[in-house]
Formats: sequence, C-alpha cells, structure tokens
Amino acid sequence: MSAAAGTVATATPVGGGAEASLTPLFVRLKLSLLRNGLKGSSKRKAAWISSLLFALVVGFFVTLGLAMLHGHTHAGTVVVLLAALLALGWAVMPLFFPSGDETLDPSRLVMLPLRPRPLVRALLASSLVGIGPLFTLCLAVGSVVAVARGAAGVVAAVAAVPLLLLGCVALARAVATANVRLLSSRKGRDLALLSGLLIAIGAQVVNFGSQRLFQDGGLAQLEPVEAVVRWLPPATAVGMVDSAGRGAYGEAAAQLALTLGALAGLLWFWERSLTKLMVTPDGSTIAAAAPRKERDGAGGVWSLLPDGRTGAVMQRTLRYAVRDPKTKAAWVSALAIGMIVPVFNALQGTGSVYLACFGSGMLGVQMYNQFGQDTSAFWMVAQTISGPRDAYEELRARAAALALVTVPYAVLVTAVTAALLGNWAGFPAALGVSLAVVGAMLCTGALASAHFPYSIPTEGAFKNVAPGQGGLAWMGIFGGMFASAVICSPVIALVIWLNVADDLHGLRWLVLPAGIAWGALATWAGLRLAAPAVSRKLPEILTAVSKG
Repeated sequence: MSAAAGTVATATPVGGGAEASLTPLFVRLKLSLLRNGLKGSSKRKAAWISSLLFALVVGFFVTLGLAMLHGHTHAGTVVVLLAALLALGWAVMPLFFPSGDETLDPSRLVMLPLRPRPLVRALLASSLVGIGPLFTLCLAVGSVVAVARGAAGVVAAVAAVPLLLLGCVALARAVATANVRLLSSRKGRDLALLSGLLIAIGAQVVNFGSQRLFQDGGLAQLEPVEAVVRWLPPATAVGMVDSAGRGAYGEAAAQLALTLGALAGLLWFWERSLTKLMVTPDGSTIAAAAPRKERDGAGGVWSLLPDGRTGAVMQRTLRYAVRDPKTKAAWVSALAIGMIVPVFNALQGTGSVYLACFGSGMLGVQMYNQFGQDTSAFWMVAQTISGPRDAYEELRARAAALALVTVPYAVLVTAVTAALLGNWAGFPAALGVSLAVVGAMLCTGALASAHFPYSIPTEGAFKNVAPGQGGLAWMGIFGGMFASAVICSPVIALVIWLNVADDLHGLRWLVLPAGIAWGALATWAGLRLAAPAVSRKLPEILTAVSKG
C-alpha cells in the first residue's frame, strides 16, 4: 500500500483534473493491490481463489433461495431483516478484522495532496472491488427479486440494489475511518482477538432465536420487528421495493428518501472523519505530554482501593484484565459464557436457579495459575516476596481483586436467572451456593498457583500453555475444580436437605449466610496453606512461568 500511495502521489497533481481522474486511478490501484498480493505466495493465491469460489457458490444458492420466496406471505419480513443483518455485518467486520483489507486504513494517504471529497468518491468506488461487495450484490439481487411485484416494484428494485450495496460499503468505510487510530493500536488488536468469542456468542443467539422461532409460531412473530427495521437504513432500500410492489407508493417514496438521506449522511460523516484524520496529530504524541497524575493513573476509581501492597497488587491484577490481550480474552469469555449458559437454559424453560453457579465457576477459574499470568515479569514480583507473610499478602490481594468482580457478577447472574424463571424464593439459596463456589475456587486456585504453575506464551492468540507443561495445566485446573466441588459439598448438602424436607422450605434463606461464611473460610484457609508453599517454592515457580 505504501508503494501504491507513492503511485498516487506521482500520478495525481493538485487541481481539478486530478479530482476527475482520482476515481479510476483508485480502482486501478485496488486491482493492482489484489493482483500483486497474489504473486508472492501460492497458498495465498489458493486461499483467495477458494474464497472467491465459495462466495460465488454460496451467493448463487442464497440468491436462488431468496428468489424462490417470491410470492410467499412472509417474503418481505425475511429479506428486510436479512438486509439489516447484512448492514450490521458490514459495520462491525472492520472493527473485528482490521487487517483483512489494508486499504481500510486511510491514514496511509494523509501526506498526499488530496482533498477529502474526491478522496471519498475514489475510496467508495475502489471499495466496490472485492469478494465482500460481490457477495453483497448477490444477496441484494435475491432480496429484491423476492419482493418485486409489478412495474413499480421492478423500477424500485433496480434502484434498491445499488443503494443497498453503496449503503453497506459506505457504512463500513465510515466506521473504519472513524476508528482507524483504534484499529491500528493495541486496543484494536485486542478487539480483533475477542472477535471469535463475539461471533461464537452471536451464533448461539441466532441458534436459540431460530429454535424459538419455529417452536412458537414461525415467521409471523417477526413481523413486529420487521415493521420497525424496514424504516432503518439501509434496510429501507429493500422495504421500498416491498412497499412499491404492494402499491403503497407514499410509503415507498418515504423509504427512498430515508435511504438517500442516510447514504448522504454516511458520506458526509466519512468525509468529516477523513478531514479530521488528515489534520489531527496521532494521539500517541499527545499522551506523552499529559499531566503526570493522568499518566500515572492516580485518582479516579483506583483511589478507592486500599493503600499499600494490597491496593497496588489489586490494581496490577485489574489492569492486566483490561490491558493484556490474553487475560482480557479469558475474562470476557468467562463473563459472557457464565451469563449465557444459565440465561439461555432459563429462557428455554429447562434451567434451574442453581445453574447460576456456573457463572461463579467460570470466573473462579481465573484464580488458577496466577503467577503464570504475569509471564516473565513475575521475577519483579518475586523480588518483593521474602517470606510466607509477603506471599500471603500477594495472594490475598490477587484474590480480593478477583472477588471484587466475581461477587457482584454472581449476584447479577443469580438475580437474572431467578427473574427469568420466576423463582425468587430460590434466589437466596442459589446465591449462597454461588458465593460458596467463589470461595472454594479462590482457595483451590491459590493452591494450584503454588503447586502447579505453568507458563503462558506471549505469542499466538490461541496458545495458552507452553510446550511440555500441558500436564501441569490439566492437573491444576481439573484437580482444583474437583477439590472445589468437595469443599462446597457441605453447602450443597444443606441445600438438598432444606429442599427435600417439606417443613423446612421456609429456612432456605439460611443458605445465603452459610454460603458467605463457608466461602470466606475456604478462601482464608486456601491462602494460608498456599502462602508457605509459594515462599518455599519461589525459584521453581519463577522457572516454570518463565518458560516459553
């Protein structure tokens, strides 16, 4: 792209003629980038050709399937919602996969003598070259064929296809340009790292929704949603075809006006973001001149933490969860899956309020391998541990940081599950078990961190254990989870007893204070037992977590 930018600079003098020739030049530039990108590697060429063929085959069958909906009662509902999902995909994909298309980075062109408005036109035209726009074109054609009826519908369909395509591409470009500094920063890479998780969660949501859809009356129950979405651009382009085909010409005209207005607004926002990008310095040069207090992170929410070593360790642990990509991915995965499992089971009518304990267990796993999460930087922490007391304070602060998030989260998950099931009578007991699980996981996590430490490689998004240490990881995590279940068994036995005995149902609230006390006792005991082991085995731990 840098060499191509030089081509633009030499081939585009400043002036009116340059603006006229900029669009075809950028289209040829995009074609050159695609062609040159396939020259160096046969694997890359095979992957691109395979992707193209896959997109063509899938696009053909999807278009055929949509066309076969022509005349179906709910064809308009399907294609309008499909257009909205298509636009949503175009909006979020640049945030998740910023490295997929290097032409999404307009900051490469900021030093060239180009005006924003002709640059927007040129980038929009070049963005129409690629596999994504081709697949979108297929879906757009199939969507309008499904709902086009009569001469008015056909005329509207001819206009709707390019409007939908341009709306999706302009939306993607506007989002990418507005967030280009984010996409090229560490936070952008963190966002890309989490994209797989978000897509997996979205797939579960779609799967659950489709099951409910076909169980509870089919596509008819989507009509209220479609009635709203058909007025949201760029889905209004497909809604316009449906309205024109039904003879609702006033409605079709209003949807056409909304579509054109939204497209004009996106192009204006894109141009404005591009202008700001060209004249605003990179934020990384401004951060160095920020006040010392702001750069050091003093004040704010951190001032609420305790003073001394405890507060410092808690802040370090929480900063890891926010800043380190792998730690962040683990935390977000635990938070998302811990909520999804009990909530989805409750929505399906097959859940139990006690399934909320799953969320506590997911977050509790973050206590395991505490020192391995520090990677090679643990040697700095090791310098501050001179005996069991220092080790106890270190582990206690790490457990407190985890509890600071886990305890409110357990309350939230339990409350949501109880509300969905309508079982508020079981809320205290379920919360008591959840908090007992938190305490047990903190206990066994501290012990596992002391006796089964392992290294987490810094490279590779999906490598979480260094070669040769897989056995340590399995022993620590699964052995600790089994031990946690054993530790929680008295609280679980209390719940079973109170639920089985008919005359004791009114005393189930006692599980809540019992679970809090038992969890606190388990945490204290685990930290007390793990601290001497950490102090004694510090060189071994340092060696284990520094591998890889």
